[in-house]
Amino acid sequence: MHESINSYLREILKESSADVSGKLAAYIPRLRDADENLQALAMVTADGQECSAGDDEHLFTIQSISKPFVYALALDDVGIERVREMVGMEPSGEAFNELSLEGGTGRPLNPMINAGAIATHHLVDHSHHGEHPGGRQSVSRTAEVRSRTSRIMEGLSAFAGRELSIDWDAAEEEYSSAYRNMAIAHMLKSHGALDIEPDEAVRGYIDQCSVLVTVKDIARMAATLANNGVHPETGVQVVSPEAARTTLGIMATCGMYDASGRWLTQIGIPAKSGISGGIIGVLPGQVGIASFAPRLNDEGSSVQGVAMFQHLSNELSLHLMSNQRINVIEELERRG
Repeated sequence: MHESINSYLREILKESSADVSGKLAAYIPRLRDADENLQALAMVTADGQECSAGDDEHLFTIQSISKPFVYALALDDVGIERVREMVGMEPSGEAFNELSLEGGTGRPLNPMINAGAIATHHLVDHSHHGEHPGGRQSVSRTAEVRSRTSRIMEGLSAFAGRELSIDWDAAEEEYSSAYRNMAIAHMLKSHGALDIEPDEAVRGYIDQCSVLVTVKDIARMAATLANNGVHPETGVQVVSPEAARTTLGIMATCGMYDASGRWLTQIGIPAKSGISGGIIGVLPGQVGIASFAPRLNDEGSSVQGVAMFQHLSNELSLHLMSNQRINVIEELERRG
């Protein structure tokens, strides 16, 4: 894409930087010590055109942005009926780390909150024997856990179009204080929503969340969902069109936790945030968008990232419910 589009993105970064509210995720040491002045924004179209601005080469842990992609992998690995048997599809209206389950079924309400993500993680194919090592063996990082991590790493790498890696030090750091997630996993186990031991599920889930990405990586991953599961640059069918479509539906209604309704109303883009400061958004058939800025609001989403998406939604008429929505690819080319 042309330099003028990158310049347009830089203007959005400048405008959003005025908001210095929010806080870093203090309960995870690696995130607590992050540079709160980092900012980045990237867009990748469904036909493979890219633009980005700011700290777009900065690596950060993917955290909860991994959830929709692992959900899509699980849908293809075990089928939608098995996934729905174990994980619901309804908005929770609660914080991402709430200890709660769906009344009557004992399932997590959806795969975007931690309870649902932990349950989803353990559904991914663990008979896979890929090249990724899956981490150092330990009591909780069993051969099954490592095999499942290998499958997830190959899947996430295919979404990104390059080989990704895990920050193992960050994973160990986070696992050592994962009391809340461990409580969630024990709750799942007690209700029959987990087929492996709680410590194994949490270990694998935290390894999944410790994958290192740049804002350009997650924009490409989002663009793959936008493109019916096909990576727009490599041409690889990473997940089926059905898995991509189902995942986007869940992102639209549940991806921004207890702010999902407000996000869908005001911004109108299926999205997912992470506590390291990233947000992805997907406009089906058109574009994947990603932002990064570490300061978080009360719902655990990037304050400046929300502002970036609001600006793009307004400026480019990206709201799914808008009857004036434009073709993003054509508009970006016009600006170029």
